[in-house]
Amino acid sequence: MRTLVSAALIAAGVVPLAAPAAAQSQRELQRDRRDIREQQRDLNDAYRYGDRGDVRDARGDLREARQEYREDLRGRYGDRGRGGRDWGRDWGRDDWRGWRDGHRDLYARGRWNAPFRYNSFRPGARIAPAYYGRGYWIQDPYRYHLRAGVGPQRWVRHYDDALLVDTRRGLVVDAIRGFYF
Repeated sequence: MRTLVSAALIAAGVVPLAAPAAAQSQRELQRDRRDIREQQRDLNDAYRYGDRGDVRDARGDLREARQEYREDLRGRYGDRGRGGRDWGRDWGRDDWRGWRDGHRDLYARGRWNAPFRYNSFRPGARIAPAYYGRGYWIQDPYRYHLRAGVGPQRWVRHYDDALLVDTRRGLVVDAIRGFYF
C-alpha cells in the first residue's frame, strides 16, 4: 500500500512538468509560424520595392525561418510525425525482405483476383483510379514492414506487386514487384 501511495505522489509530481514543456513547444511553433509570415511579407515588399539584392536576402531569410520551423517540428514530434508511431528513419526500402522470409504466411497470395489485367507499373507512372480503389489498399503496411505513405499515399496490391500510389493524383511513387508469393 505504501508503495502505491508513494508511486501516486511521484506520478503527481512528474505530470505537471510535462505540461510546461508542451506549452513552451507550442509557443515556439507559433512564434516560428509568425516569423515565416513576417519573412513572407518582407519578401513581397522586396519584390515590389527592392532590387535583386533585397530579393535574394529576403528569400534567404524566409528559407531560414522555414528551416527553423521544420527543426522545431522535428524536435516536438521526432521521427514519429503526428501519427504517434515511432518507426524511425532506419527503415529502408527493402527491410520487408528479411521479415517476409520468416513470415511467409502473411505474404501468401491466397484467393486474390482483380477485374483487370496485370500491368508492370514503374514509379512515376499515372494509373487509373480503378487500380487503387479502397478495395485494393493494404490496410496495415506496418504488418508487412512497408514504410508509411505520406499524406494521400497508400500502399495498393496489384496482383503479386505492392504499389505506393498518390491517391490524389494517381501517380505511382514506389513499386515492389514480387511482393506476394
